[in-house]
Amino acid sequence: MAGMDEFVDRLNPEMYVVTAAAGGERAGCLVGFASQCSLRPVRFVVWLSELNHTFRVARNGDVLAVHLLGREQYGLAELFGGDTGDRTDKFQDLRLRVAYGGALVLEDAPAWFVGRILTRAGGGDHIGFVLDPVEWGGNEAHDGPLLRLSDAVTIDPGHPVD
Repeated sequence: MAGMDEFVDRLNPEMYVVTAAAGGERAGCLVGFASQCSLRPVRFVVWLSELNHTFRVARNGDVLAVHLLGREQYGLAELFGGDTGDRTDKFQDLRLRVAYGGALVLEDAPAWFVGRILTRAGGGDHIGFVLDPVEWGGNEAHDGPLLRLSDAVTIDPGHPVD
């Protein structure tokens, strides 16, 4: 396993905030496991921990919103990664809009998209939500670097890893 740890330690992926709304609940979390997974048609997968409040809301939803953050938005990353929606309303003081299918979009994100959930796939301690992008946008004025894993490693997770 040491070899795989060395491989993974070299990665520095973008971090995302994923938001979900279903059954009168709303949730969001910081996600480091996500990727485009198909060219034609375009598909994107986000992996949510089964321990996470966002997972529990997302499993009852039809859509998710996926947001990129700028490096200067560390506080927003800390809110969505370090607090749990089990105890905190993360959306209370944020600029939001309701998008396709009731998805919650963070208006200050440099880029975002809403995806219809096509399928879910098990993957260890996370479940992958395969998304069909149906709406997208962002802050075109943002031209700075994106928030990456190396920028977020000091955030203590709101939920334990195991």
